[in-house]
Amino acid sequence: MKHNTKQKPPPNNCQLSIINYQLKSFLAVLICLLPAISHAQQPILPLIPYPRSVEMQGGSMELPEQVNIYTGKETEQVALTLQTFFQKNCGKDVRINTRSKVKATDNAICLINDPSFSEESYNLQITASSVILQGRPSGIFYALQTLLQLMPTENTQVISLPQLSIRDEPRFAYRGVMIDVGRYFYDTDFLKKFIDCMASYKFNVFHWHLTEYSGWRIEINRYPDLTRIGAFRRTTRQGHEQYTYDRLPNGGYYTQEDINEMVRYAAERHITIIPEIEMPGHSLAMLAAYPELSCTGGPFKVQEDWGIEPDILCAGNEKTFEVLENILDEVIGLFPSKIIHIGGDEAPKIRWKACPKCQQRIREEGLKDENELQSYFIRRIQKYMESKGREILGWDEILEGGIAPGAMVMSWRGEKGGIEAARQHHRVVMAPTNYMYFDYYQGNWRYEPLSIGGYVPLDWVYSYEPYSKELTPEQHQYIYGVQGNLWSEYIHNETHLEYMAFPRVTALSEIAWSPASARDYTGFRQRLSENLLWLEKRNINYRIPDPEGLNDMVSKQNEIVIDLKIPVKGGEIFYTIDGNDPLQYGKKYTGPLKIHLDEKIPLDLKCVVRTPLGRVSRIYSAQYTCRK
Repeated sequence: MKHNTKQKPPPNNCQLSIINYQLKSFLAVLICLLPAISHAQQPILPLIPYPRSVEMQGGSMELPEQVNIYTGKETEQVALTLQTFFQKNCGKDVRINTRSKVKATDNAICLINDPSFSEESYNLQITASSVILQGRPSGIFYALQTLLQLMPTENTQVISLPQLSIRDEPRFAYRGVMIDVGRYFYDTDFLKKFIDCMASYKFNVFHWHLTEYSGWRIEINRYPDLTRIGAFRRTTRQGHEQYTYDRLPNGGYYTQEDINEMVRYAAERHITIIPEIEMPGHSLAMLAAYPELSCTGGPFKVQEDWGIEPDILCAGNEKTFEVLENILDEVIGLFPSKIIHIGGDEAPKIRWKACPKCQQRIREEGLKDENELQSYFIRRIQKYMESKGREILGWDEILEGGIAPGAMVMSWRGEKGGIEAARQHHRVVMAPTNYMYFDYYQGNWRYEPLSIGGYVPLDWVYSYEPYSKELTPEQHQYIYGVQGNLWSEYIHNETHLEYMAFPRVTALSEIAWSPASARDYTGFRQRLSENLLWLEKRNINYRIPDPEGLNDMVSKQNEIVIDLKIPVKGGEIFYTIDGNDPLQYGKKYTGPLKIHLDEKIPLDLKCVVRTPLGRVSRIYSAQYTCRK
């Protein structure tokens, strides 16, 4: 768990949330005023993330009835993906021609493998007679994602593409999303669907949080009780004071065959899976199976409610390190990722303080205290991983007591840990709670699914800048990337997880990929309004964004005008101003509303959005007050 699991929903008056939101919205608007260099004096294409450079050539290209794709062996998978798309959505005859060397050819789609490009950069050129995707294999794959977003969202045999030239490359090397499967188990079919979406938005890292207090999800052949005992809990006792939420059993784990298939599937989409094996804390499921690895000897059970547990792995017990090394050997054998996440966060030292073995370890190693004992623990694991040719990544607590060169830091408790790590020349992945925690509320909590707390709306995600002003330009090189996190304490099923992820993940993709000069929230919302239909067609349960212009307001005038923008292209807004449910009594919004405000009674505007494909949003609301 990487946040306060005991926090309650926002207070009923929401005053603090409103103040925070107004401040955040103001900052987001400032970012929107920055020049959008790539967008200047040209049509804005519905592309997310937006490319580094787009040059419109004028005119269009219509694909012929028979589509010829020319490819080399290295990019044959991209050709097959295109073939599947055309056959499924257009009914076109598609022929793949594999050649040792490919060059631009009229009346064809050409995939040109060019070693002179950097690993993930690409050019996409659409002329009157051809489509050319050029780069190395990864770059050509990303060019494909751009091309697919230019395709019509409806099934049609006529495909008309704009003539253009795109030159593109990512801003950050690490572009990640994390899913916590420790609290709630999601099957591999869903995870593959999620990885497909990640690939579409040019992410390249799936952080798989596999072990937790409440569930051990990875099969380890040498220690079968990790999954026999640690993968299942009898019940889940949780909820805020006014809720009784989920008391059902939960469990499941991934076999090594499952993991091999997931790794293969992700690699085909140029995504690296980084597994996380938590240590020394968040290990209660492991201790339930092997209590001898604790300081007290147990007994223990898999956690059934949320919170930080005092029982962690014993740092004074040599058996602990023997078991961890054996586990990591199997993990390394399953995951080719050079980076392995070892957790390292939220490890209370209360048991270590009272443990004779841990205190003996402190004396023998000449350590100052239990914080340095954790540093010893992490350094020892790091040294072992380096002997196997791997690198460790840990939450920012691993900085406490000092870490060895080469360790990577994931900054979650704000940016402080990431800033300190960058100053020490460690690579950093920025994932601060106040921007990158997608299990937090994204709208008015009264109308949203129960969440763990916090408030991270879409515009606030988009406003995030990973390069802290507290770092020098030279230190910016250590900001390796950015990541959004989906912790699952209150996300019990796949459709809910999609709702919490999208469209915030699309905003993150632009932070991770697009140059800062090209980021423009107004343009992003315009592009998103079309891109959401693409998500809907793929059966993604995204949250329909709030209409722009729907904001709490205090006016000195009795007469105000409210101008709303429909957040989904071709959608509709239905509203009420009398407190009634807009789902039942709403009027269709047809243009700006001229409203009279009473000085004594605030006016509540409620609305819902319906997409062209029939999906209906949750209720959105804003309060308008007259104070002279």
